[in-house]
Amino acid sequence: MPGGEIHLLVADLQVKVFPATGEKTVSLMCSSSCPLTESPVVYIWYKNTEFLYQDSSPWYQELISSEESVTYSCALKGYEHLRAPEVSVASLTSACFTVTYAKGRMCSNQQRPEDEPCSITYPREVQVHVQKTEADEHFKLACNTSCPQTEAQTITWYKNRRLEQEPQSVLSYSPHSYSCAVEHLFSDEVCVQDLNCFRVNYVNRRICALQGSSVNISSEYSDPYNQQSETKLWYKNRRSDVAAGEELIKSTDRIKFHGVMNRHILTIYKLNKNDSAEYIFRIGSDAGRWPAVPGVTLVVTDLKVRFSPSEEVTEGQRVTLTCRTSCPLTDNMNYIWYLNNQPLNLTKTQSKYLVLDPVSSEHAGNYSCKVKMLQKSSRQKMLTVHRRRKWTQAAIGYVALLLVIIPIIVFLWIRRKMTSIQSPRTETSFNLEEISPGQVYDDISAQPIEEDDILYSSVQLPNNRDALYSQIQSHQPQEEEQSPYAVVSFTPETTPE
Repeated sequence: MPGGEIHLLVADLQVKVFPATGEKTVSLMCSSSCPLTESPVVYIWYKNTEFLYQDSSPWYQELISSEESVTYSCALKGYEHLRAPEVSVASLTSACFTVTYAKGRMCSNQQRPEDEPCSITYPREVQVHVQKTEADEHFKLACNTSCPQTEAQTITWYKNRRLEQEPQSVLSYSPHSYSCAVEHLFSDEVCVQDLNCFRVNYVNRRICALQGSSVNISSEYSDPYNQQSETKLWYKNRRSDVAAGEELIKSTDRIKFHGVMNRHILTIYKLNKNDSAEYIFRIGSDAGRWPAVPGVTLVVTDLKVRFSPSEEVTEGQRVTLTCRTSCPLTDNMNYIWYLNNQPLNLTKTQSKYLVLDPVSSEHAGNYSCKVKMLQKSSRQKMLTVHRRRKWTQAAIGYVALLLVIIPIIVFLWIRRKMTSIQSPRTETSFNLEEISPGQVYDDISAQPIEEDDILYSSVQLPNNRDALYSQIQSHQPQEEEQSPYAVVSFTPETTPE
């Protein structure tokens, strides 16, 4: 059933780590043990569990250095929930590198629990060593590595590029070629004596090339019978496309073959995306036979500009521009950056990264990049830089002013509240002012003598001259002798003991 088949392939997805040409770098590949049936296949890469990017190439876009705290994973689009186990790379040396897997099932020889992490140390080089034995014309083969820590790893043997048991001894005139592998890392093929057998090796097993450029895919071989060039053939194989199968490559205006000594070179000009495939070289009777040993993987990539953190930023932020590829190019590439089709004259050697720190409105525009010595550049991509709002500083001033005004308002409110508590005394003063002379005399005469102290105790004059006096003085008497206040004595009568 197609659905079940897809699930089987996704479940077997894993991130494979390969040594790169640089001594302190490796490359990553999202790999499955079987050909994928969906078309087109889109790979999604994750870094520290976060989505990074998606692309049609299974290769991670950059070379990786030793970063044990950084993890990588991949998935197929549409099956994001079924990711490959996370991996991290550490202890990178000229001889070894260590890969830590999040799932123990990746380390089958260690018998670890499936959900526990495990680590494998890989060699950067694998070689078959031919050693003569005491018996005449018998040789012993050993699979040697550049890293002694890999001795406990599983070693696989191949005879004439097909899976084989470990050879015990080999005759000197054997017509067979042998190779070995540690996990997914293969050695070159060897013959006990080149005069008696065919062997095929490749100068580079993985090639990343730019669209529009040219590439040389080189093979080294031994041909004991010096067969004609017609029997030396190149095949193109898309392992991701089962239906396509192998395709015999023929010479055209864009594809040429060259033979130099024991090398046979396939040259492809003006590369395009359809040239991405595996290329296999065969001699004579080996033509048309499916090899278990991989050939040369070619990935053709274009250039794309990527902004980080975003293509829309605000003045003052740090922005990193990356001239991105679908596979890792060599580190010695020189890049040229363009802003609105004009090259940027940078003081330092231009790399695939361009940092704008801090970014300003002058940096806004359409950016593109290209590799030096190549004509074709990437598509333009716009960077939008928003200006800082001019009223921002004024707003800060307003906030500071409010912080000063608010305490004053609170203070005045509290003072007013306290003043309102004393309001009854003030009302008495006002009421006293509004009483007519006749009323004053009537009130005094109406009160019994015994109650005088109560009347006087309710009219209290403060010691200081306050608002009460200002209110009384506002009424000017016409004649002093007619003032009703002249007959009012404010001296309280002493109560006899």
